[in-house]
Amino acid sequence: MQRTPRQQRAKSTVEAILDAGFISLGRHGLAGTTTTHIADIAGVSVGSLYEYFKNKEAIYEAMRDRFVRDLIGVLQPLTPRIVRMPVVEAIPILLYDVQALLLRDEQRYLKYAREVFNADFRFDLTDVSRSLGDIIVQYLLHNPQYAGMQRFAAMSYIFVNAGMFTVIRHMSDPNPPITYDELVDGLAHMVGHYVRMERQLARRQHSGEPGAAADSTSV
Repeated sequence: MQRTPRQQRAKSTVEAILDAGFISLGRHGLAGTTTTHIADIAGVSVGSLYEYFKNKEAIYEAMRDRFVRDLIGVLQPLTPRIVRMPVVEAIPILLYDVQALLLRDEQRYLKYAREVFNADFRFDLTDVSRSLGDIIVQYLLHNPQYAGMQRFAAMSYIFVNAGMFTVIRHMSDPNPPITYDELVDGLAHMVGHYVRMERQLARRQHSGEPGAAADSTSV
């Protein structure tokens, strides 16, 4: 049975193993990495590594948890700032801070994301999606003029999940067809266009303008 790290030294060892896992993944790839590689980089024996992790897959799972935790740690502190911004300005703030996270520490997280996406590795981002959903709720609370938009729940789900996948997929591509700036601009304007059109439709329906009801269901 693997030990649960309780003392600071044990926690530091676990963190060192996870750091080494990211480094090894960048050097050897998802399939090529071994527990021996990870232990050597971490400066611990393989036996010590197995005190905390059952196998390589358990290390990968803990690495994913740390990546998700750090990603949420980037997103949540931005909430008080972006809720006071127009939506087309708020989205780039989020996306550029995510980019900064992926690029830090010699692109450690970017190399990790590239490996897991290209290998079709099971990559659960439910907690990140939930965190972004919470940000949207806070945005609506501070901007009630957007609360009456039709299909808002469905569109928010689409924008959050499709946007998340697109950003990580783009940064995982060594030769993307567009720049990151173009991606950010495109996502911001896609959401901005939806918001603008829905608000225009809501105003027309409120004023009783002919054809507004038909527009709400037309494509």
